[in-house]
Amino acid sequence: MGTNTGQDGRDGQDGRDGQDGQDGRDGQDGRVGQVGLVAAALVVLLSVAGCGSSGTPPAATTPTVPRTTDTFSGTVAVRGSDFHSFSVSATGPIDVTLTAATPPSTIVMGLSIGMVADSRCVALAGASGQAQAGTAAQLSGIASPGTLCVDVHDSGDQSAPVSYTVTVTHP
Repeated sequence: MGTNTGQDGRDGQDGRDGQDGQDGRDGQDGRVGQVGLVAAALVVLLSVAGCGSSGTPPAATTPTVPRTTDTFSGTVAVRGSDFHSFSVSATGPIDVTLTAATPPSTIVMGLSIGMVADSRCVALAGASGQAQAGTAAQLSGIASPGTLCVDVHDSGDQSAPVSYTVTVTHP
């Protein structure tokens, strides 16, 4: 402990020996002051979290959009693609799931959601990927009303034609 006659220790103390509430401002070595500050912040957070809450969350105001599931099957040639069109009736969530693809069952296929143009399914920005067949959606997003298409294509792994089934769940 050093003695200080300057302003840092206030009255010649360095704030570590509990005298006159020096640098710790409470007669301790600064820890109680920090604990008090943390406790005060916690009280503020708890009181803010409780503001305007009656214990039950407000009811959801977003209307539920009825969804339809379309199932499409086909065959993709080596270096080829196959697409199917479908109509979206309202803005809402869309999910695409490649549910089967063989041979082999582990084949990785390309998937995309797009719009038909020049007899092709032109992928929308950010609406494509690669996937193995499974039960969880491999592409998801929000679709607007209109005619869209789902495209299944060779991602470069095919050595023979691949048969597939894909589902599209949409408004």
